[in-house]
Amino acid sequence: MSDEKSPVRDIESSHSSRTSDEDLAHEGVRTVEATHKVFGKYSKWALFISLGLAAYIYSLDGTTTYSYLSFATSSFGGHTLISTIQTAQSIIVAVGKPVIAKIADVKSRGAAYVLVLIFYVIGYIVIAAAPRVQAIAGGMVIYSMGYTGLQLLTQIIIADITTLKWRGLVSALMSLPFVINAFVGSNISANILTGAGWRWGYGMFAILVPAALLPLIITLLWAQWKAKKQGLVVKVEREGSIGKKVVEDAIKLDVLGLALLGTSVALILLPLTLAETADNGWKNPSMIAMEVIGILLLPVYLFYSWKFAKYPVVPKRFLLNRTVVLAALIGAFDFTSFYLSFTYLYSFVVIVKPWPLLHSNYFIQSQTVTLTVFAIVAGIILRFFRRYKYVLIAGLSIRLLGAGLMIHSRGANASDAEVVWSQLLQGIGGGMAAVTSQVGAQASVKHADTAMVTAVVLLCTEIGGAIGSAIAGSIWTSMMPKQLAEHLPFVDAATRAELFGSLYVVAAQPRGSPIREGVILAYDEVMKWLCVAATIFAIPPLLISLFMPNWYLGDTQNAVEGVGLAGQVVDEVTGEERDRNASPPVTSEKA
Repeated sequence: MSDEKSPVRDIESSHSSRTSDEDLAHEGVRTVEATHKVFGKYSKWALFISLGLAAYIYSLDGTTTYSYLSFATSSFGGHTLISTIQTAQSIIVAVGKPVIAKIADVKSRGAAYVLVLIFYVIGYIVIAAAPRVQAIAGGMVIYSMGYTGLQLLTQIIIADITTLKWRGLVSALMSLPFVINAFVGSNISANILTGAGWRWGYGMFAILVPAALLPLIITLLWAQWKAKKQGLVVKVEREGSIGKKVVEDAIKLDVLGLALLGTSVALILLPLTLAETADNGWKNPSMIAMEVIGILLLPVYLFYSWKFAKYPVVPKRFLLNRTVVLAALIGAFDFTSFYLSFTYLYSFVVIVKPWPLLHSNYFIQSQTVTLTVFAIVAGIILRFFRRYKYVLIAGLSIRLLGAGLMIHSRGANASDAEVVWSQLLQGIGGGMAAVTSQVGAQASVKHADTAMVTAVVLLCTEIGGAIGSAIAGSIWTSMMPKQLAEHLPFVDAATRAELFGSLYVVAAQPRGSPIREGVILAYDEVMKWLCVAATIFAIPPLLISLFMPNWYLGDTQNAVEGVGLAGQVVDEVTGEERDRNASPPVTSEKA
């Protein structure tokens, strides 16, 4: 995909200098470099088309199933559990990324896609057949491993097959289906909810996802097989019993570290959404125990990762890499801000705005559409200007403006244009920020670390999302019952509890009725505080971006090794250009 031909020299001999441990840990990376030598014109087109198909089904899922959750939980009287489910989902989405990335590195990209497909199908079958709200939560946790894997692997493969100057644009183009599905998906979800029901909405993806992913899986496994057949991939023989190999794989995946991190985050965040509905609230011993254990496990994880983990989730070299650390912090704060206002936004517009269901679906997708379009714009800017820092700063500034505007525009009597513009501005800024921070992080590490650094940045980003969902749930569950009591003093407690627990019960009240108007006032007041919190958390990313290094985006796979996509040295970076790079080279020293 390069415009210019750069002189190259083969460095196959460098592979022989790698240690046995490194070969085992990065077999998937070596396989990727080898497949570049077997891909022809037609097979590469097959790869791009199958990637596009995977991106399309990912976006169709994201633009339809989100609106089902409110109705699925409400059908069991569990609407207040949305934030709890989304917090648990965010934790799995976060912790699952390093697992999928390590499998993609240790085994192959194709093998990781197979695992993703299995989780996807099982999760949606469980949700579609759920007899109670707890089963929905369980299905969402299983499905989340598939969803996060599909998102991550697409970005990893794009990093494998594109040079830095093209990566932002190609990565953004993979989100282009969101523009189409914002309208197609909205119509589908509206018809599903008014017709077949939310169960079919989830269940149909158990059929559609395998059909969409199989071409990509077949293409990747074919290239892997052909590369091995031609002797381009030398398999490192592993001695020992099956049990020993399983233990070795668990060490490479850092299963213990991931378990400690996931458990700690879950125990800290879940009580925030559960305490208000638990017996005696925060006086419940189980709530206190979860918080204490979660907080204690965090330093245990850090000590274990620093001293004992052979292949830690977050290697030391990542913690010493300024670009990676700042990109992770930007993502974490940005997602905290996003989920604070977004977790209950769909429920808010369904109840507060006099819009038909289809228009509510269009509104909820408006931020996604603008995010996608301006991510592509940012990718084009990166392609020609070869730098990303100032695009990142501009994007985060616009996103902060959109978050602040929502404090005023959220009201039931605010103009439709104002409330829509609050979402459009957040999407414009978010699209510019997402592409630039990810490309910057990937540019700052060698190819062998690309998958894991992508996973680590997204891990921190998703943990930020979990924090945002948890805080939103805590604010909603603590404030909403009080606001309902304040604005509906003439309604008995049992009816207020039903209004609190189900959108169906609220929607059954006609607009203009005292009950509906009282609920609208309660929703309005709670959403105000969610938007205030979201705006506060949108400030740190902008400040952090001012210290972001500004790597040169050239014709190499990354900005520190000077190698092309097949592992060959590319003599395109001049000494002057290297001096302009803002970060020191990343060493290959093992963490």
